[in-house]
This record gives sequence, structure tokens and C-alpha cells, in this order.
Amino acid sequence: MFKGMALSFSSSSTSILGTARPTSRVSRSTQPRPSEHSFFLGRSSSPLAPCQIVTNLHQVDPFQHKLQERSGIEPKKTKVRIGVVDNLATDDPLVLSSLRLEGDDDPPHPPLVSALKAAAKQNVASFHFPGHNRGRAAPSSLAGVIGMDPFRHDLPELPELDNLFSPEGPILDAQKQAAELFGSSETWFLVGGTTCGIHASIMATCSPGDTLILPRNSHLSATSAMVLSGVVPKYIMPEYNSEWGIAGSIDVAQVEKALSDLENEGRKAAAVFVTSPTYQGVCSNIYELSRLSHSHGIPLIVDEAHGAHLGFHSHLPASALQQGADIAVQSTHKVLCSLTQSSMLHMSGNIVDRERICKCLQTLMSTSPSYLLLASLDAARAQLSENPGAIFSRSIDLSVIAKELIEEVPGVTLLDSSSFSNCSTMDPLRLTLGFWQLGLSGYEADEILDRDHGIVCELVGSRYITLALNLGTHKEHIQRLVSGIKRLSVASAAKSIEGTVNKGDLGPFIDIEMAISPRDAFFMNKRKASIEECPGKICGELICPYPPGIPLLIPGEIITERALDYLMQVKKDGALITGASDPLLSSLIVCTE
Repeated sequence: MFKGMALSFSSSSTSILGTARPTSRVSRSTQPRPSEHSFFLGRSSSPLAPCQIVTNLHQVDPFQHKLQERSGIEPKKTKVRIGVVDNLATDDPLVLSSLRLEGDDDPPHPPLVSALKAAAKQNVASFHFPGHNRGRAAPSSLAGVIGMDPFRHDLPELPELDNLFSPEGPILDAQKQAAELFGSSETWFLVGGTTCGIHASIMATCSPGDTLILPRNSHLSATSAMVLSGVVPKYIMPEYNSEWGIAGSIDVAQVEKALSDLENEGRKAAAVFVTSPTYQGVCSNIYELSRLSHSHGIPLIVDEAHGAHLGFHSHLPASALQQGADIAVQSTHKVLCSLTQSSMLHMSGNIVDRERICKCLQTLMSTSPSYLLLASLDAARAQLSENPGAIFSRSIDLSVIAKELIEEVPGVTLLDSSSFSNCSTMDPLRLTLGFWQLGLSGYEADEILDRDHGIVCELVGSRYITLALNLGTHKEHIQRLVSGIKRLSVASAAKSIEGTVNKGDLGPFIDIEMAISPRDAFFMNKRKASIEECPGKICGELICPYPPGIPLLIPGEIITERALDYLMQVKKDGALITGASDPLLSSLIVCTE
């Protein structure tokens, strides 16, 4: 889940796209959330809507009606087995790993999971790391929460567990099986998240002084990768919907123009980098982008952190690899089911030097990788392999039903492909809802849904909330969501907040001048300068107003009067400003000679 914080130029784990307010609340009412049981029975302790109004809304259960209607139109192609879930009573079929399905006495284990299980069962006197010694000295405060099994399986690089940087056994087998499933020529397991994969991808394809074409609103890991590699950026701007305050996809024509501009300057791009899908599920046309990149003899890198599930259902967009990308980096933990911080880097084709990727990963990743994270990647791959063409059928059905029901709620707006003129397709498992017709910001709607209905969303913006559906989403969650949104709609005053988003031109984001590279700016001496003396100075920090969620100033760029005027205006309008060391914006960090 996205954790919001001020963007620090030295922090490679914070998302520029995710500069909306975090889902962890900075202030929360002490009123307890309603019990899960009360929602299963259609009751809520919410004080927002009169009981009679809600009763009238649900005289006929719209969810069951939609579910039956959809089941009649699109019968399931495969039988989904019923799973067992601890502490959750539900008849809804949950898609679980074969390790926990009823009726499987001794299912086959994925190679790394199997090796880890066998190693943990050994009756040995352990004189190796970690210090908890296979759980014998596990801290009771944590063991009481997660149990002893995670400690027993938290093992170091024992011979039987293979070596991540020189795999010959179960890690190699697990990575080969992942490559076969995802359609890559080679796959690497990552324990440093997709951030590590982005760093390695840019460092493996670009050398100091090379130029990288990338969207200005790329994840901060791309900026930190430019610091590590010494790459010079050539920024392009994504499409932007000012009503939502959301950036969209990348137009192929923009990349083509950037390539042409560089050629006219006597320069050549080393690679093209794009993010697809975005946090809200907006996908770019990777097929055309890869064709264009390859026609210039350069690789296409796709930050596919939010798209590890793409391509595994006929109603899901094709994956980046299926569309010809050379490198795709995926957060396996986001929509698939590995543990947080575990990701995969996939390579296809022969444009990129695999040995260089290996060297970069060895440089960037820990020499003490967590085998719990590595095994979780193997397990997530195995889970997906059980029924790769239909495992997401139920989740997609629930998403369609949720959208149909929410579209009927007065005052609530759904983000869809028509919100952008150049949207190739969208991930159906992301729901982005706007509440401005109800007079509510995204923050206010999120606060009400969480406090009064126990609904926790993935991302909160000034105009919207974004919800992520996955294999663990079931019908009770959707029923609770739809019920909560209906109650919110009934209880909210019919007023508009159209003026809360700045709909001016994005010129300050495009009209930029780079004095030095992000790497040079990172290592240069810096000082605080009053806002009045900043014009003409070299920016030393990354300043990103939200909306639009696009960095206004990036280290190494010249600070302009136009940029400062825009910054002051959006601050006055109530935008969130991230990355500034001085939250009052009375000063900025600038580079000194």
C-alpha cells in the first residue's frame, strides 16, 4: 500500500505518481469501525444515512441481481474450488494457492518453497545467522503476532537453498519457471522491490552522459537511477485530465518527437522508459512504443509495477512483454500474492545485455536476501500457474458488477478510458471514484468510508480515491463498498467543488531548462535560499504539487519565475506540495557553485 511522505530526492522508494495523501490516516476518529458481521447482514452503525432510506435502497439486493445476471450472460469456463480462509466465514469461492486447497493431501511444492520447507525441518545445531537461530530466540512481541513459522523459515544462503547471484539449484529452477509463465527470455527475482529493478534496468541500458527518454511523472526510482547512472533525462509529458487531476498515458507521437529532437541536436537516446499501467490502471500503447524504440535500435523499459497480472485473462490488457517491451519490472506483491517488497525483472529479446543486468543487480541488491521474500515469489508464480487463463475471472466479474452498481449512485463519477483522449486500455481491477458532485474531496470521502464503513482504499487524491481489486477480493467486500458509497451519496450535501483543482495550463512543467544532470545536482553542495532569491538558481530538491502529480522542479533545473508563481498559486488553491524541505515554501534548497 502506498505510504505518502514528503518526496526526498535521496529516497528511492517514494512514488511521484503517488503524491496523493496516503491511505494511512494522519487523523482518525476514535469511533470504532463497524463489525464485519454487521455488514454481512446488511446493517451498519453509520450515523450518516437514515435507516429507512438505506432499507429502501436495498429492498431488492442489487448485488445479487447483478451477480445472477452476469452469471447468466457469462457462465464460468472453469470450476473454482472452495478455499479455506482463517477467521473468515464466507461461501464465496476464494482463489487460493494449491498449498491450502481442500482435497489436496500433499500438493506439489514450487522448487524454492520446497527447498525452504525441507531446510526448515532439519534437526540441526545452528551456528549461523540470523541471530534468532531458527526461531529459538525469536522476540516474543513479534512471535506473538506472526507465530514461529516465519522465524523457522527465515534462513540464510545455505548450500541447499542456492545463491541468488549465482543460482544453480532451486532459485534457478524457480526463475526459469517464472520466465516461462510470464513469457520472458530471462527473469530475475528481486528482494528490493521494483525500485531496485528500475535502478538496474536504467543502469544496464544507459551509461554516464547518455540520454534517457522518460515521462516527467515517472516514479522517483527513475530519478534516483539517473543519479546512480549519470544519465541525462529527456522528459515527455503524459496526457493530463484536469477534472480528475490525474495523468494518463504516453502518446507515441511524443516519444517520436523526443527522438527527432535529440537527433537534431546530434544526440541519441540510449533507452525509452515508460510507466504502464499507472496507479489508476491507465495503459499506454506499449506495442507501438516498442516498435518505435526498436526502429531506432534502442530498448524499451516498462515500469509495470502495477501490472504483474496483465495478460492472464482475455479481459485484461496485454502485458508489456506480450507487446514487445525489452524489460518489464513488476511488483509481484501488488496484485499477485507474493510478500511486500518482492518483485520480478523480466527481459525479452537480445537488445539488452543480460550480463550487465546481472552485474547491476549484484551491485544494488542485498547480499543477504530474504528467503521468505524469494519463496513468496516462487509461490505466487505457482499459484498463478494453476489456472493462468481464468484465475482472475472472479475478480473481474466482481469489478464489473461493482462498476455497474456504482454508476447508478448519484453524484459519484467513475474514471474510465473516455476520461483520456489517448488511452489505449485500462486495467479493470482498478476503480477510481470521484466525489466532487457531492461536495466532497477524495480525502473527505475516504475518511467517511473508512471510519463509518470499514472500507480501506489504496490511494487518495484531492479529487478521487483509487481502489485495487485482487484475488482476495470477495463479494462481501463489494457489497460493503457499494453500500458505503450509497450511504455517502444520500448523506452528502449536493454542492460542487469544481474550483478546487487548478485547471490552468501545464506550461511551467514543460518550459524547463536543465543546467546540470540530476547526478551532478545530487552531489553538489547546497543551501537554503529565500523564495525571493530563487529565480535563476539551480534547484536542489524535487518539488511536486498534487494535483497534477507531476514534478514542477527537479534537481539540476533552473528555477523560473513562472514555476514559482505556479507553485504559490496551487499552494493557495489547497494543493499538496511534496518534496519541499520547507513546507511553508518560504525557501527552497538550491545548488551552490
